[in-house]
Amino acid sequence: MPATDDEIREKYLERAIRELNAFARALQSCAHCPRGQLMPVLGSGHPQADILMVKYSARPSEVEEGVAFYGRTGNALMKSLKRLAIDPLAVYGTLCVKCPVSDPTIADPACVARLAEELAIVQPKIVVVMGPEALAVINELELPLAHELRPAPGELQRLTPSVEALYVPNIDEALDEDSAKREFWSAFRVLGEWWANLPPY
Repeated sequence: MPATDDEIREKYLERAIRELNAFARALQSCAHCPRGQLMPVLGSGHPQADILMVKYSARPSEVEEGVAFYGRTGNALMKSLKRLAIDPLAVYGTLCVKCPVSDPTIADPACVARLAEELAIVQPKIVVVMGPEALAVINELELPLAHELRPAPGELQRLTPSVEALYVPNIDEALDEDSAKREFWSAFRVLGEWWANLPPY
């Protein structure tokens, strides 16, 4: 008897969970970056999210919990998603530099490049790239059939034939100043229009 669509989806989800767990274990045992006793900051969210958000490096609250977008940044993001009527269960958030090193620029380039592996596991429909440092990393990943992304806030771009991208300012730097908040929101709300136009399953 052939598998139903639900059963097929369930199998893909199980595989994504297994692969992300293996990815997390590999990161935790990696000795390339000088992070001492601190654990890497892992991505969080749905393993097959339509929306993948990526910023460059962790804030202290994220390092403390070991989870990307934890704390003030995560709360601000959740409020923004709610305003745009985007289901938070359709979102996965991660970092380019997962090791909490004192200076993110000293992170091992091979570790940073593992973001490509994470993208391949989650297989999002859109990547929200937060800030110029994250944009530079995405452009250096050499994803198959990738187009170079431009620092054009609020403009939908094509990353690969199956994945769109939206560049927005770094949310961490947008929380303390009104004009920076407005710039972030102006770019980020395009995600709401994209979500509203997503065809139903």
